[in-house]
Amino acid sequence: MNILVVIGIGSLILFAAYFTYGNFLSTKIFDLDDTRKTPAVEMEDGIDFEPISAKFLVGQHFSAIAAAGPVTGPIIAGLTFGWAPAFLWIILGTIFIGGIHDMGSLVASVRNKACGIAETMRLYVSKRVWILFNIFIFFTLIMIIVAFTDITTSAFVNNIDLGNGEIVGGGATATSSILYLVLPVMMGYLLKYTKISLGLATAIFLPLIAVSIWIGPLIPFELQSIFGISTQAAQKIWNMVIIIYCFVAGIIPVWALLQPRGHLGGYFLYATIIVSFIGIVFGGFQTQYPAFIQDFGTDDFWFPMFPMLFITIACGACSGFHSLVSSGTTSKQLAKETDAKPVGFGMMLAEAVVALIALGTVMMLPKGDALISTSPNFIYASGLGSFMELIGISKAFGISFGLMAFTTFVYDTLDVCTRLGRYIIQELAGWKGWSGRIGSTLLVGGMPLFLMSINLTDPTGKPVAAWSLFWKTFGSSNQLLAALALVGITVWLQRTAKNKNAWLFACIPAVLMFIMSVWALFNTFISYTYKNGVFIMPEGTNIVVPALSAIYMVLAIWVVIECVPAIVENARHPQQGLSTPKK
Repeated sequence: MNILVVIGIGSLILFAAYFTYGNFLSTKIFDLDDTRKTPAVEMEDGIDFEPISAKFLVGQHFSAIAAAGPVTGPIIAGLTFGWAPAFLWIILGTIFIGGIHDMGSLVASVRNKACGIAETMRLYVSKRVWILFNIFIFFTLIMIIVAFTDITTSAFVNNIDLGNGEIVGGGATATSSILYLVLPVMMGYLLKYTKISLGLATAIFLPLIAVSIWIGPLIPFELQSIFGISTQAAQKIWNMVIIIYCFVAGIIPVWALLQPRGHLGGYFLYATIIVSFIGIVFGGFQTQYPAFIQDFGTDDFWFPMFPMLFITIACGACSGFHSLVSSGTTSKQLAKETDAKPVGFGMMLAEAVVALIALGTVMMLPKGDALISTSPNFIYASGLGSFMELIGISKAFGISFGLMAFTTFVYDTLDVCTRLGRYIIQELAGWKGWSGRIGSTLLVGGMPLFLMSINLTDPTGKPVAAWSLFWKTFGSSNQLLAALALVGITVWLQRTAKNKNAWLFACIPAVLMFIMSVWALFNTFISYTYKNGVFIMPEGTNIVVPALSAIYMVLAIWVVIECVPAIVENARHPQQGLSTPKK
């Protein structure tokens, strides 16, 4: 079967959902109204609050949420369980869970002066929940930074052998990535201090990004050969460089990097989608990878697919990180309420398309292909390279483009994570001014740097890369964060929505995501602490993953225990819930 059939059907379903379920959410659940002024308009300060048009904001929001998750997650899930279960969860999870999660987080924030989702829970539940939720968010952000940084820098130190004598070097990807980080800064300053239009700036800097990809192989920045060090040592240096970048990006004004880089990154995403669809439509690539890895209906089929499928795909169907972007940075830039549909709901659907494309790069592989044992970003880049060959572009350049695109997605997420982590620490500690910004940002970057510098092992004691070890922990905590955000949206809808049943559209997804996420975290905890029928205490660095899993479970269950009475009370007395929030 041609992969066009599967990906085409999935894309059409998502397109139809935007105009059907999206309209339902806009009018019947969230009651979007442009007569209400948004916080970006009322509180504009040129640093964090700055209204921008939807056509600009969708690209920035899209590139911020569509990082490594919708690429890495579907590829890992497709390889592990087969492409059919991954396909079904991407479609259903995106429309009925991820969509209302992202849009609800954005609208709730906009209606509460652009406060974060944790602050929404403080307003409508209690201050204790606000503290617990912020702590949970902070640890989740740390996991995201660790997993995404380490998987990105792996592309800077490893090579892809095309099998025809050509090598796509990691040093070339590193050079292109560094050049890419410089271009948005230049664009931001030109837009801020000259009369250049956004259209002209885009026309100038988009071709320059292509030039940076072309230059990469000409002047590869290979730390191994430059300093005579091992690949592992080189990757740890790159990890430090990325964390330094995160520090700088987390404290400078949004116009200087976040907005222009998000804008350019959005075009990168659009380009990968267009190129991929050309390959999918005209390439004639056949589905070779199995639809199901295990026989349908057997115990081996259902477990561990339940719950691991739901937390592995992560951002490709639902992601708690999106609630942080929606309520942390995007809500501070939304010019009018109705923009929440294309930005919040529309970009979640667009991310699902990216996930389908990533899944397609697995579907076209024979089961024994050598690429299967490589990192997901290499599988994705190789697929894009095959697609780009159809339009006369060499596969080597196409793979470089794919790796650069993957890196671009991650940069957007990393600096947003750092900025959001700064917000949380400043709120909890009360740190103000530039000293507060710098101190809190150093703390956000320090923990991931420590976790990536130590030697880590899996439950069997085998040394593993940080990204592969923390991906499951990230996936579980990320989906659990989504469940808790949906709990917050549930309480907010109970207290404010005109439709008395609106809260159910957030509550039911919250229950599903909570069960799957806690189940997955418990499995991870047990894998390290229960061996041969006996509970053991992990030694050395082996304690990190089970300890984090336990912390997440305790915090999440505590938050839910705090919220359930409020949900039950509001359900019993819905009219009482339309009063002002708690102070």
